Amino acid sequence: MRVPQTSLWAGEPADGGPLVRRFLVANVFTGTPLEGNQLGIFPDGRGLDADLMLKTTREMNFAETVFFLPPDHEDADAHVRIFTPGAELPFAGHPTLGSAWVLVEMLGKHTVTLQLGVGLVPVELERDGDAITFGRMSQPIPAWGAYDHTAELLDALGTTGKPDGLPVEWYRNGPLNVYVEIDGEEALAGLRPDMQKLARLPVNASCYTQTPGGWTTRMFAPALGVPEDPATGSAAGPLALHLARHGRIRFGEEIEIRQGAQIHRPSVLYARADGTDNAVERVLVGGQAVVVAHGEYRLA
Repeated sequence: MRVPQTSLWAGEPADGGPLVRRFLVANVFTGTPLEGNQLGIFPDGRGLDADLMLKTTREMNFAETVFFLPPDHEDADAHVRIFTPGAELPFAGHPTLGSAWVLVEMLGKHTVTLQLGVGLVPVELERDGDAITFGRMSQPIPAWGAYDHTAELLDALGTTGKPDGLPVEWYRNGPLNVYVEIDGEEALAGLRPDMQKLARLPVNASCYTQTPGGWTTRMFAPALGVPEDPATGSAAGPLALHLARHGRIRFGEEIEIRQGAQIHRPSVLYARADGTDNAVERVLVGGQAVVVAHGEYRLA
């Protein structure tokens, strides 16, 4: 399914009568419909306040929903506001890729720059003829440090982690992601977190393990209204940086990350960190997306 041909913000939104907005649904970090991470997209968010955006996101009932607004930065193609069912986010990965995938279709471009809460984020899309085949975003370079509540986190996750694994550390590129290495795929698949305990820790708990083909992750964020996420682009880039900083991969090496199989939404993400431990130059995350639905929603 292609993005419907339309212009961004054509005319003014109606002031009277029912409040109706067009929407799209994309599956992100997959090229297969009904897999990957679902994303609700409202191409015209004008006239919607934050409360209505949050209510709409809860109605859509996906991990995230985005709203496009005219940018107020001359280098941006759109201002994109990102919401989970629990809160607005300054940055998230699959909403960034999914938004860019739709915008390049609407604008007829190969590269778009999104104005997000963290600033400007460029996304480059690859094409095969008229079809978009891959997208890669340049993510904010995260800050990082040792996590101070490791015991509480491991207890909430129901694991002791990998005995000789990497240290539990946090990375912030908007969301606060905390990384816990797990001892193998079977242990990772068997995680049954206590969501009530985990919701008291305002972090995205990213659990990962190495596999023959790359890395497999599960991410839990009940504090944001997302018990388990099918594909977490904002956590993929820092994972590559985490692994490079601790010598598990090389800087500049791209890794394949699989996520979402445990909740029947298999996803594939690609990530790399360029530079050195003392001078990280950029963090890149890529993947595919597919538009699976479009229509209209009455919001008031």
